[in-house]
Amino acid sequence: MTTIRSLCVYCGSSTGRDPEYLSAARRLGLALAEHDIRLVYGGGTRGIMGAVSDGVIEGGGLVTGIIPRFLIDMEATESELKRLDELIVTEDMHERKHLMFRRSDAFVALPGGIGTLEELIEILTWGQLGRHRKPIVIANLNGFWDPLTSLLDHMDAEGFIHRSQHVRPLPVTDIDEVLPAIEGALGEMALEGRGEIIEKL
Repeated sequence: MTTIRSLCVYCGSSTGRDPEYLSAARRLGLALAEHDIRLVYGGGTRGIMGAVSDGVIEGGGLVTGIIPRFLIDMEATESELKRLDELIVTEDMHERKHLMFRRSDAFVALPGGIGTLEELIEILTWGQLGRHRKPIVIANLNGFWDPLTSLLDHMDAEGFIHRSQHVRPLPVTDIDEVLPAIEGALGEMALEGRGEIIEKL
C-alpha cells in the first residue's frame, strides 16, 4: 500500500495505564510487517516499545533497534535484544536520535513519556527549520496527545510557529489510520512537486 520502506516509532518503554496503548502498538507492528515496512525504534523490549516490536516480529517483519549503551539494562537485556534482526548500540542519545532520523522515511508518535515527547518535538523542530519533509503522524489514542496539539495550535495562533507549512503533524485517532495518513501526505507532496524525501542532517 505505502511507498515508504521504514517507519520510526517514538513511544514509551512503560505500558501506560490504558490497555489500548499496548494493543494498538502491537497492531501497528503487525501492519508494518504486512506491508514490508521496517520498524526503526529505540530498541527497548518492554512497555509500548516491546509491544510494537513484538507485532513486527510476530508478523515476520524487520526491526532495527537503536539504543544507547547506558539504557540497555533499563529498557531491555542483551539476551532480549538478540531477537531483533538489526541492533545498533550508540554511545549517547544524540547519536541514537540522529540514526533513527536517517534510517526512517516517516515518523509516528505513540503514547509515551518525556523522552517520547522530546523526540517528537525535535523531529517537528527539524521540519520547521527545513531540514526534512518526512511525514510525522501523532497517534492520538483516546485523546492522549490532545494537550500537545492544543499547545501547538496556541503557539501557531500566537505567531511563534513561523513556518507552519513545514510543521504539519498528522493527528489520527485510530492506529489503523497511521499508514494511510502517511501515504496521503506523500501523495500531497508529490502533487505539490516536492514528493522526494530530503535529508540534510
